Amino acid sequence: MKFTPRPSPSSPRSNGRLPGGVTGALVLSVAGLLLVAGCTADAPGKEQAPAGEATSSAGGGAPDGYEEFYGQDVVWRECRTDFECATVAAPLSWSDPDAGEIELELMRTRASGDRIGSLLVNPGGPGGSGVDYLEAASGSLGERVREAYDVVGFDPRGVRESSEVVCYDDAEKDEYLSEDFDLSTDEGIVGARESSAAWAQACAENTGELLGNVDTQSAARDMDMLRAALGDEELHYLGFSYGTSLGATYAGLFPERAGRLVLDGAIDPRIGSAEMSAGQAVGFENALRAYVGDCQAGPDCPLTGTVDDGMEQVRSVLDQALERPYPTDGDRVVTQTLAFYGVAVTLYDEQSWPLLTQALDEAIGSGTGSMLLYLADFYNDRNADGSFATNSTEAFTAINCLDGRSSDDVETMREQAAEIEEAAPTMGSFFGYDGLTCADWPHPVVEQEYDVAAPGAAPIVVVGTTNDPATPYVWSEGMAEALDSGVLVTYEGEGHTAYGRSNDCIMDAVDSYLVDGTVPEDGLTC
Repeated sequence: MKFTPRPSPSSPRSNGRLPGGVTGALVLSVAGLLLVAGCTADAPGKEQAPAGEATSSAGGGAPDGYEEFYGQDVVWRECRTDFECATVAAPLSWSDPDAGEIELELMRTRASGDRIGSLLVNPGGPGGSGVDYLEAASGSLGERVREAYDVVGFDPRGVRESSEVVCYDDAEKDEYLSEDFDLSTDEGIVGARESSAAWAQACAENTGELLGNVDTQSAARDMDMLRAALGDEELHYLGFSYGTSLGATYAGLFPERAGRLVLDGAIDPRIGSAEMSAGQAVGFENALRAYVGDCQAGPDCPLTGTVDDGMEQVRSVLDQALERPYPTDGDRVVTQTLAFYGVAVTLYDEQSWPLLTQALDEAIGSGTGSMLLYLADFYNDRNADGSFATNSTEAFTAINCLDGRSSDDVETMREQAAEIEEAAPTMGSFFGYDGLTCADWPHPVVEQEYDVAAPGAAPIVVVGTTNDPATPYVWSEGMAEALDSGVLVTYEGEGHTAYGRSNDCIMDAVDSYLVDGTVPEDGLTC
């Protein structure tokens, strides 16, 4: 899950809605800075269509007027390296079958053994690309899972290679993502709102009708259509971060078709945007504190004294960027917004902590911010030439603004921001005033049409990490409690999400459920 979108001086995007930023379960790693993050009967085996041929549709469960979408054949083609891709049609609107259609991009790896069916995966965000995730992280999935399933990554509506949300050009987006506002002043609040309003207007002008139809409920309905088109009677699904919200929404809408669902790094469906921002602030505060303690216990740490002293020194680095942006080895400078992204992105995975040490050592010792800028660009998917590799920022804002909003009343936001800063003194100021982001969004919040308890669904496995910064552990506890069939599995450790990056205990519990239908013990701790 990514951070809450702007506008605080460096308000993050995930992921309460973080990678997710790293996008959803996409995690920054030291080695190459790559992307990462009830039993049901086995479906009968199916013959696999070779590339260039179609997967026969099951076509089951189509709402009136949407039969052609559910019944379409999926034609696969070779793509990238050792993958197959397909483009399928989806309705622009799930409330008006005559409104037109959009495209969804899929990519798969085929089951290498006895096939159960398809396993859809989503890395989070919102705005994370399931296609990119599968290419980068398919090897992190358990071997038994890859043997049993066609693993299918998809770009949800509004995202990346599917019909996408478009807002600014690269130069305008670069400026937007670098802006600082002093929200302690009325002028700063006005400036931040005006900036968000201009972004919203550009999104409306450049995206068109799609902008009002990229909500999570619509994406969950797309998943049911994909289930049918891929030939499956039930949906099997692995979702990270925001992807847990997408999976839980699916279970609420279609409990009778929910097969084996695993939700890793969960978001409590009962809390609102303001509570999410507060929870993330504390999560990142705790993760930073863990980093500082680890740094000071080793050699060559630029942070001196106690852990509290080290936290204050990190805050000083961030505050200096607001007063005097850090120069770099190029023609760009590091604003406070960019400095915060650079610090926060490394907290998704403890393997990235040495990169934060390198960035802080440069900022404190040399007064320059080249490493911070590199890390911020990684978070924002910005290429060295100034272009952006994805539209994760655009999709993130659009989806969140349709799913729910915080109050944009100034006094209410000031009270909430003060409470957040008290709970998270170092990181809290970057999580307030999130009500400004959607205050002038051109489309209303979508009305919820499902029961969050998903009554009647098969067991849903919820995985939480005890010191997850982006989706705090208490949210996973809340998700498991909210779902009638929720089963909580706990990873005691650092970082965002657990499956594929933690230990054999988590891997075995998830793989055994997905492949064998063996439900882990509720409360299992790894």
